[in-house]
Amino acid sequence: MRGSGNGRHTTLPEHMPSSHRRFADWTLAKILTESGRVGPCAQLLCEKILEDRPHPEQGFRSCMGILGLEKHFGAQRLEAAALRALEIGARNYGSVKSILEKGLDGQPLRPRDSDHQPIDHGNIRGPDYYN
Repeated sequence: MRGSGNGRHTTLPEHMPSSHRRFADWTLAKILTESGRVGPCAQLLCEKILEDRPHPEQGFRSCMGILGLEKHFGAQRLEAAALRALEIGARNYGSVKSILEKGLDGQPLRPRDSDHQPIDHGNIRGPDYYN
């Protein structure tokens, strides 16, 4: 069967490589249930990943990869990494894996300096330069 448009996705299982077929029996509800089992931050992260895609199914692989990190790092660390990823806006598998590998899930985020003072230096042009 041919796709009905140029560049469109088809979902016939017989057209999928065997490595992709294992994703076919995952549903949105199953991903949210599994991520909720890890914790509320992991579930929210998966929700955000799925919302970011034009079709939620395109985010399944990323969510499943993140959930798979639980086997190596544990649910508690994965939940902490999901919280950090949400705080910094890192909504992908690679970012969550990096947070876990570097141990950033156990470190507090540096607070943003709200008292940031502008740099006063002779080489820095002020806003008047651009008028």
